[in-house]
Amino acid sequence: MVKKMVTFIVISIVISFGIALGLILSQRPSDLPAGEGLDFTQTLKGEMVTPQPLNSVTMRDGFPAQVRVYDSTKANAPLVVLVHGSAWHGLQFDGLARQLRASADVLVPDLRGHGPQPGRRGDIDYIGQFEDDLADLITAHRKPGQKVVLAGHSSGGGLVVRFAGGAHGEMLDGAVLMAPFLKYNAPTTRQNSGGWAYPLTRRIIGLSMLNTFKIPFLNHLTIMQFRMPQVVLDGPLGDTATTQYSYRLNTSFAPRSDYLADLSRLPRFALIAGTEDEAFFADKYEPTLSAVTDKGTYVLVDGVNHLGIVTAPQTLHTIESLLNDL
Repeated sequence: MVKKMVTFIVISIVISFGIALGLILSQRPSDLPAGEGLDFTQTLKGEMVTPQPLNSVTMRDGFPAQVRVYDSTKANAPLVVLVHGSAWHGLQFDGLARQLRASADVLVPDLRGHGPQPGRRGDIDYIGQFEDDLADLITAHRKPGQKVVLAGHSSGGGLVVRFAGGAHGEMLDGAVLMAPFLKYNAPTTRQNSGGWAYPLTRRIIGLSMLNTFKIPFLNHLTIMQFRMPQVVLDGPLGDTATTQYSYRLNTSFAPRSDYLADLSRLPRFALIAGTEDEAFFADKYEPTLSAVTDKGTYVLVDGVNHLGIVTAPQTLHTIESLLNDL
């Protein structure tokens, strides 16, 4: 009986492994449908000024993470870390960071795998490495007794949620979520994030099966493509875009499968989104989050789209209000 059971288990594992490999091998990155994805007009306008220079901060594995530092002249100012969204980099926050420095010390990293000095573009070493990098960054810059707020836009907002629900969550005193990505199956998410993100679904399923068995050796494979507007790719910053993600990077850039559990562990937070968001349903954020946490403040801005929420005046006001309340 035991021998038959062991044989059955072995056969089941082999069949599952074969199915997983078949799904993975059946799909590869391909040309995306014509279209412009998200509207980068305001984002590019804000990046025509001379940006704050990049500094290197050494991570626990020796990687030189690239960070823009905006020190405040205010005494006892909190520390705010701004986390960019998918496919782009920290330069999207240059204008907001310059304004916030009146109230806080501000750090704006280019997450590993992104920006002009990405390491391996679109890839990281292991699932969860973004959380470790942010913890290392906070530790390197945090002053004794300084309050810490982690703020993110889109996938960066999803990473803030993941960080709060993970091993380093107690480092945070507050959070800001700017039109955050919660999960592909969350009620807030439009199909393919409004035509921005194109998942390689069969690959994702196959790799998820392998990871269930603690088999990560194919996690470097691409499973997500982004429809970056051609005006961006042809422009002066086109070579800094990251249009494909590996399984391990993409998984690290969002809350865990039980995203509601991660949300429930958020500290005091503010969520802000535009009513014209092309990627997410802005009006569904509050009912989704308030079902698991009562620590949030919710702000909807009329007429503002997904990328425009970063530069909306209401966003600066919302963040400053949270900082004053800490």
